[in-house]
Amino acid sequence: MTPVATRIAEALIEDLAKSLEVPISRYESTDRSYKSLARWLEREHSRFCEIHTDVYVQGSFRLGTAIRPIGADEHYDLDVVCEFAVSKALKTQKALHADLGHELVDYAREHGMDAPSPWDRVWTLNYADEARFHMDVLPCLPDSQTQRQLRLDHTISMDFVEKAVAITDSKHRNFDRISDDWPASNPNGYADWFYERMKVVFETLRKGIALADMRAEVAEIPHFMVKTPLQSAIQILKRHRDVRFSEEKIKRPSSIVITTLAAHAYQQEADISGALLSILSRMEAFVENRNGLWWIANPSDPRENFADSWNDVPDRKAAFDDWLETARTDFRRAAEENDPQAIVELLSPRLGRELMDAAINRSGRQMTDRASTISRMSRSLRRILDAPHKRPASWPIVKTGQVAIRSAVFSRDGFRDAHIASDGEALPRGGSIRFEAVTDVPTPYNVFWQIVNTGSAAAEAKDLRGNFEEATISRGWLVRTETTKYPGAHSIECFVVKNGYCVASSGPFVVNID
Repeated sequence: MTPVATRIAEALIEDLAKSLEVPISRYESTDRSYKSLARWLEREHSRFCEIHTDVYVQGSFRLGTAIRPIGADEHYDLDVVCEFAVSKALKTQKALHADLGHELVDYAREHGMDAPSPWDRVWTLNYADEARFHMDVLPCLPDSQTQRQLRLDHTISMDFVEKAVAITDSKHRNFDRISDDWPASNPNGYADWFYERMKVVFETLRKGIALADMRAEVAEIPHFMVKTPLQSAIQILKRHRDVRFSEEKIKRPSSIVITTLAAHAYQQEADISGALLSILSRMEAFVENRNGLWWIANPSDPRENFADSWNDVPDRKAAFDDWLETARTDFRRAAEENDPQAIVELLSPRLGRELMDAAINRSGRQMTDRASTISRMSRSLRRILDAPHKRPASWPIVKTGQVAIRSAVFSRDGFRDAHIASDGEALPRGGSIRFEAVTDVPTPYNVFWQIVNTGSAAAEAKDLRGNFEEATISRGWLVRTETTKYPGAHSIECFVVKNGYCVASSGPFVVNID
């Protein structure tokens, strides 16, 4: 059963979505930029002046799911498609790619920009630093006829086939020769499918904006002025993903996977929290297993599998599963809360404290006394609590007992054993620590330890940890031994679980290592 958010949680999630939103001025700026490029390609002396050209946006700006960059140094990515009415019988991929590059070089020079960068499929236009975005420009040709025949041959859906295009790719076997076999794509078809998935809510909101602005025609309202709960939920999930994998970027689930599964799972919920919680509960149902292969079909071209990389690198499927379970736990627990500061503490590790503070300040909410307590925390403890890879406890929490780490003894060859305190002086590497916990919870129960490493050394070694590790209980002793391997702040915490409920937790014991 999908949880229902409290009124306070719902309001805070609404403010969170607003804090993530790309300003309307940014949409207007990118709109002007790609239309400027379209005019350039159609000018009298362009290599494409006698060819019908359709220039349009694809990706997150087209779908309304772009989010503000995390840091001041990060830029927006604008994905633009240039569709030229040219036959594959007259043009190679290489020639089309080069012709577009020639025009972009001239465009950049005319507008005082750095020269564009060529890539396998696209050219990148780098705008001035103050603009804070770059434009990836993809050349392509209409390809509906070829794609229709291919789908007929494979007996698969014809949905959106009329929007199919053939794209350039320097790694393709036919890149430099005339051939009907080009890589395929369908950005317009995907966008049509995506908007169809939220059509009811989108049209309702669009009509409301038209009435409020007293405009005669709903069609006058640009798509970027409308924000549905599906779009906001995807924005929140993308930021959650970005922060969760900020130190493990290679494992990060792709935006197209998150967007596609979320759109499949959306059921026209009218509020963001309802959409978010419903999507998280249902999205994995749209991941298929076809004869041992993970498969997420491109809705606009069912032959394309968005989960290809999961089959090539199984760790990426495991990373997606881990992220999904973490997101479910984070937002379920946040939805149950009535204390805004508690919600901030639950979501900050994987959404960012700066973003959560911005969200909570939008409505000037009053914080509890916990805020001042948090401000007095040590840097090491704050680093542990905000570690994005620190998994939240997924068990329902019903505190009926206590557990505490009673002692921690540091050992190193050639030195006398020493008792240490939590968050004490930094220890040298190359030693070990024996932790002993005690609990008043009556048996039977299960014990789990959570070890969290931080710092670049642990990240480079792919040993950040953060999951729950079940312990073997011997004669009632709750004992764990860990090594002092990586510099930085680290923690260990003991959890007691009884009948599926977390009935006691020790709180993090912080260990600093030189």
